[in-house]
Amino acid sequence: MNDISILKDVQLFLFDMDGTLYLGNRLFSFTKELLSAIKATGRRYMFMTNNSSKSVADYIKKLEKLGITAEREDFITSSQATAYYLKKYHKDAKLYVCGTVSLIKELEYEGFTVTDKLNEVDCIVIGNDTELTFKKLEDMCKILLSRDVPYIATNPDYVCPTEYGSVPDCGSFCDMIYNATKKRPVVIGKPEPLMPILAMDHTGVTKERTVVIGDRIYTDVKSGVNAGTISVLVLSGETTVDILNESDVKPDLVLDDCSPIIGVLRN
Repeated sequence: MNDISILKDVQLFLFDMDGTLYLGNRLFSFTKELLSAIKATGRRYMFMTNNSSKSVADYIKKLEKLGITAEREDFITSSQATAYYLKKYHKDAKLYVCGTVSLIKELEYEGFTVTDKLNEVDCIVIGNDTELTFKKLEDMCKILLSRDVPYIATNPDYVCPTEYGSVPDCGSFCDMIYNATKKRPVVIGKPEPLMPILAMDHTGVTKERTVVIGDRIYTDVKSGVNAGTISVLVLSGETTVDILNESDVKPDLVLDDCSPIIGVLRN
């Protein structure tokens, strides 16, 4: 199926961000018009990102610089989904966080205690750490090799897109830890279905009227498939036609970018 009319009854648009609505610090030309059209037709959109290097407050500031006004309720991030998982399964745990200051603040905002005292650690969280140091990697190895503690990764992405190409992301860091400890984390973000499920729960929109839109077939599209929503792949970021053809995961719709959705909304 590659019929864009499948989007005409959609009420909730869950957008990946980097590679879908912008690339690095460059907003795509259609993005403002698309978001305005969704609001003007009484629909809802949310930003759903695996990138845990920024807090929701950081993303609000980033979008503001790009000319888009956003509120905290407009986001569902892998950091938020990780906090939800931790509250459900490890609510009183003291966390060692291999992540940015923003990720730490996000988890503290959700009520968790973060510590760098290794003997006090009950659970490890690793994210897209753009402030990564060898000490953090060493600390994680010390903990994981000395005792059995819950080990959580915010997302599985191997790379993060930029204007000049790609840089390592959380999945690549997890591989380094695996090579040293032979331990793998529980992964929270896309392609797991938790993020779109939380968004649907929050808005009250059914999966039949929800669409997940993103540029990565193995995270964005697969999370939509796993959650039972409509899934749309855009070729404006990481995924190429060759990657699509080789993938076992198939989206409901493939677009060069999000701009054709505007026409559907206005018809």
